[in-house]
Amino acid sequence: MPLISHEGADYALQILYSVPDDAWYLELDHVAGDRTVLTAVVPDEDPAREPTVCVDPVSGHHHIPYDVMRWFMEHVEEEIRTSRGWMRLRPELVEIIRELREEYLGVIDDERFGPVLAELRASVPAEDVPAVLEAAFGRSADGSVR
Repeated sequence: MPLISHEGADYALQILYSVPDDAWYLELDHVAGDRTVLTAVVPDEDPAREPTVCVDPVSGHHHIPYDVMRWFMEHVEEEIRTSRGWMRLRPELVEIIRELREEYLGVIDDERFGPVLAELRASVPAEDVPAVLEAAFGRSADGSVR
């Protein structure tokens, strides 16, 4: 759990995945108050859902120092880059990746990999195959896991 201190106050970052929401949750916790003050929600399956940042209504008003906010948002930005980077590809590739992730839930065994790779090579330009495989399965064209 990453921590940052500012003027005697400690803040922690909790990172959780919500299966029902298909999203990563990054929570900024004020350690002394034992409460979450901000939550970033980063959907990683549906390109139509945008990341959001929410203030916890239960914790009430809380001053968050600028350096702490920047630190938190840098973590959020990195999560968006790693979880949603594939969504910045061309729309037709995004749709292929989304369908593959939905069908195989992001995991494909060696037995199915060959036929899927052959199908991709027949339907996707060769230069795009590595990006599709990485985004859909975290694999390279030789089948190795990255």
